[in-house]
Amino acid sequence: METFLILKIIFVIGVVIALYAVARNLDIIRIILIYWKDLILRK
Repeated sequence: METFLILKIIFVIGVVIALYAVARNLDIIRIILIYWKDLILRK
């Protein structure tokens, strides 16, 4: 039971870190998506 609790806590911390990383890089992700959209629609 304790192992499951520890794994759950580690998973929650991992999700928080992943969301923080995505939030920090949202502008970069948006620029990349706009670039790909322009590349596809140009043809």
